[in-house]
Amino acid sequence: MKNIKIILLSCIFFTACNGSKKAQSNMKPFELFKQIIVGDFDNSKQVEAEVAAGKQIHPLAKHVNRIANDKIKNLPIDANSFFVLEESFYTYPDKPTDIKPYLFKFSAGENNSVVLAVYQLPANIDKKEIRKDNENLLFDFNELKFSPTFKGATYRFINPEKTFTTNSVNDLGNGMKFILTEILTKEKLIVMELVEKDGKRITPYETPIIYDRK
Repeated sequence: MKNIKIILLSCIFFTACNGSKKAQSNMKPFELFKQIIVGDFDNSKQVEAEVAAGKQIHPLAKHVNRIANDKIKNLPIDANSFFVLEESFYTYPDKPTDIKPYLFKFSAGENNSVVLAVYQLPANIDKKEIRKDNENLLFDFNELKFSPTFKGATYRFINPEKTFTTNSVNDLGNGMKFILTEILTKEKLIVMELVEKDGKRITPYETPIIYDRK
């Protein structure tokens, strides 16, 4: 009887796993992107390895990404897009944590691509208050404006790896450029945010931050 139970449990587990894998393989790229981009991420493993090697190169970075449609009133119904509130935190040794919240809109594009648009956050709201768990936080869609500097990006879907990539160049004027290069997978976000002035790197590191899903 015990052996029969083990066999039955194994069959159930095997069927469930196969069903899950099949569901993932049949998932539309836009829905897969939504699963990839939402969650908690940090690069603690990367920083720990750098410290162990004798020098911390990247900041200790954390992303808390949540769907934010419910935080926006007067939002038009659109099944092909969704908003994400990204709470970002960057900490260097012996320095205060730099808090950088962002409001992103992701839309389904051509050929299974995903298009990113970036919105300005209201200047009258303290950055510490721009959190998904802040019950009082609410934006008005009719008052939202696109970022005047970051013009967005387009993520290409790579099949069969089920990943998304982008290499977006934003000209900020006065010789300044912001280049966003990303590889997004189900378990990692590999992100390089390169700022250049007259062709010279300003970003204090030259390799990407590697975020692991928590």
